[in-house]
Amino acid sequence: MDDTNQGPDSELLYQLVKMEMPFGKYKGTLLCNLPVSYLEWFQRKGFPKGKLGVLLQTIYEIKLNGLDYLLNPLKK
Repeated sequence: MDDTNQGPDSELLYQLVKMEMPFGKYKGTLLCNLPVSYLEWFQRKGFPKGKLGVLLQTIYEIKLNGLDYLLNPLKK
């Protein structure tokens, strides 16, 4: 059985509501609370490498598609 299409990684989503932006204008802001304009800037300029880049791309896609509400249960 192939596990690659099981949906979003719950640990990844949990990190979006717990991890703070480590640098820049929004240093200290939870990734899930970053404004779309900031995420759009990264989309144009390039997301950072590694885990942070994956998280920023993920929250960008979530916000772009109006799926923010999916994170509400994790924020509690």
